[in-house]
Amino acid sequence: MSEHYPDNFLGLSGRDCDYRHAKYAVMPVPYDATTSFQTGTRHGPRAVITASQEVEWFDEEYGCEFVKAGIVTLDPLGPHASGPGQMHEWVHKSARKVVRDGKFLIGLGGEHSITSAFVRAALARYKKLSVLQIDAHADLRDSYEGTKFSHACVMRRVLEMGVPVVPVGIRNYSLEEHRFMRKHKFTPITVRETRVNPDWLLQAVESLSDQVYITIDIDGFDPAYAPGTGTPEPGGLDWFQVTDLLKATAMEKTVVGADVVEVIPLPGGVQTEFLAAKLIYKLIAHVEANKKA
Repeated sequence: MSEHYPDNFLGLSGRDCDYRHAKYAVMPVPYDATTSFQTGTRHGPRAVITASQEVEWFDEEYGCEFVKAGIVTLDPLGPHASGPGQMHEWVHKSARKVVRDGKFLIGLGGEHSITSAFVRAALARYKKLSVLQIDAHADLRDSYEGTKFSHACVMRRVLEMGVPVVPVGIRNYSLEEHRFMRKHKFTPITVRETRVNPDWLLQAVESLSDQVYITIDIDGFDPAYAPGTGTPEPGGLDWFQVTDLLKATAMEKTVVGADVVEVIPLPGGVQTEFLAAKLIYKLIAHVEANKKA
């Protein structure tokens, strides 16, 4: 890499970041209109892109670089003034075009509500879709603070599309969500489960369908690793638990899209945005190294 990086994800230039050539498309969505605790995720995409320019392209696990697959950074989608419902439609429309063009879409939030729009876009192309959700929260409320398109409702909206969800890392949810999960026999893999059940990773992967969309709320990590987020829940996942899960999923399934959301840059510390940037590139490495014929 040169000393002065192009201002895109990983600081790529030429063919490596050209839309026509790129297999991967990073879509920044600096939006946080429905956040209910700490705001600031609208600044997440910019911070992650800047941090990514310090990520080495060489992957020590696989012994090679993966930027030649092509990673384009799209223009940011700012907030829609008409409200969360219209924001969902706008993100979906923008994502649908990228998916139709055959790109592996990587959403970059912003708040978690954007995920349902990305999943909806992927579902139009991939009919056997399921979602791997890495998260501290269930996000299964029917509505929250006057909207069904809140970050607290996003996985409920995904389930309503008929898309199965496998949640991992969950450790905080409401009574309403608890009752919903019991009624629908919906059992998340909690962090406690990952500590006592040696087969949790295999269980998670086997619960997924052949085509998988991965959504990663950065608060799925323990705040010791990712403090920059709206609701930093104690007792989370670590780097190797998450990346081992991503690798196992890429080995056994066809990963078709992903997002990383809920990053809030904190003054004086860049560990969360750097973790998010490296995580995205690690996911690309796992997908590329385990490409299906």
